[in-house]
Amino acid sequence: MEFHSGPAQHPLPPLNQDGLNWRSMTAPDLDGVIAVAAEAFPNHFEERACYAERLDLYPRGCRVLTDEAGGVQGYVFAYPWSADAAPPLNVMIGSLPADAGVFYLHDLALLRSARGGGHAKAAVEAVVEMARDGGWPALSLVAINDAAPFWEGRGFEVSDPPGMAEKLASYGADARYMVRRLTD
Repeated sequence: MEFHSGPAQHPLPPLNQDGLNWRSMTAPDLDGVIAVAAEAFPNHFEERACYAERLDLYPRGCRVLTDEAGGVQGYVFAYPWSADAAPPLNVMIGSLPADAGVFYLHDLALLRSARGGGHAKAAVEAVVEMARDGGWPALSLVAINDAAPFWEGRGFEVSDPPGMAEKLASYGADARYMVRRLTD
C-alpha cells in the first residue's frame, strides 16, 4: 500500500456536458468546500481547519467539482486510514496512521444544483481507482443522513466491528460504518 501525497496519477474525468468538471483541490477552494458542506451536511458541521488539514495531509485524495467560472459545486476527500476505525467528526487527526489498512472516503458532497449528472458516480469510481492503484484492500466510509442505500448501490456493505458504535457517536444515530472490499 502506497502513501502517495502528490497529484493524482489518474485524475477524475471531466463531465463537460453540464459545464462541471472535477479537478485537484487547492487551498483557495476551501471556502467553496465549506459552502457545499453547509448545504449538504447542516447537522454535521466540520470546521474549515479540519478540511484544510486533510488537504495538507493527503492532497492526492482531495478533489473539487467546479463550474465554468471556477465555483465549487462539490468535493471529495479520501485518504489512508486504519481499518475498522473512523475519525471522529470535526476533529483534527494530526497525521495519517502508520497502521493504515484501508482507503477512507471521508466525505463526498455536491450542491443540490449539481446532483443528477453522474458526478458522484465519477468521484466514487475515481476514489476506487486511486485505492486500487495504491494497493489498498478496501475502501471504508461513514454513511450519514440515511445515505447507506446510496453507498450500497456503489458496492459498500454495512460493517459493525467491535467498538464501532462508540466511534460513530459523533456522527449521529443514523451513522453506518461501511466497507467496500477491493480484493478477494
